[in-house]
Amino acid sequence: MGMSADLSLAIRISDQAAELALAHFQPGIAVKLKDDGSPVTAADHAVERLLRDLLAAEAPTDALLGEEFGRTGESDRVWILDPVDGTSFFARHDPNWRVHVALEVAGETEVAVVTAPSLGIQWWATRGGGAFEASWPHSDAGVALEVSPTHKLGHAVIDALDECRDRLPREAAIAEPSPLPLVELVRGEIDAYLVERWDAWDHAPWILLVEEAGGRFTDRSGGRSAYAGGGLYSNNHLHEELLRATDPGAPK
Repeated sequence: MGMSADLSLAIRISDQAAELALAHFQPGIAVKLKDDGSPVTAADHAVERLLRDLLAAEAPTDALLGEEFGRTGESDRVWILDPVDGTSFFARHDPNWRVHVALEVAGETEVAVVTAPSLGIQWWATRGGGAFEASWPHSDAGVALEVSPTHKLGHAVIDALDECRDRLPREAAIAEPSPLPLVELVRGEIDAYLVERWDAWDHAPWILLVEEAGGRFTDRSGGRSAYAGGGLYSNNHLHEELLRATDPGAPK
């Protein structure tokens, strides 16, 4: 299966998952807490089951890694799934939740699709093929995404997950907290985002989207892994300076 076929498959299953999630999206949906304290709803489980069923039918030899049901299968092709990214938004009827679908091949994310059905937007990228945004349901007429051209830290606007905000350099302007900071980054509206304690299903699609929009991602060990728990996303010009400025072990 070539990469264009992989993208087509990713969009098809993301569309169907988004439609199912949207059908569950209603005030008062029951929320439970998982062992790690994170929220989960019936929609999370139903949507991931659907994604797994669709992939079992169309890509039966590929492995799967999902937030709710873990990893199944052994292959260097791994579909990474987050059925409802932003369950806390979903549970309180806030539209800023997403469906994440990414395909990793030999350790590298090659296809990414993020769908926000309540916002009517979809983002996608392929390795070497660029990153795009379009209205949802999916249209081929996407707008190419590009990170900001900001060169100087003093001119930058940056953001971070709550527990990381005190590590942001004072030279830059700190953005107001946003439900979609990485969307703002790939649109060139902010210049960087620092995050900790994310899992592979949170990171995998965004690493590719940011890189294909001309940006960079570095994990906490200096690599580009979705499995390292966190890292820095930014435009290319500011990346090295921001890595030094946000290093928790660096002298302040």
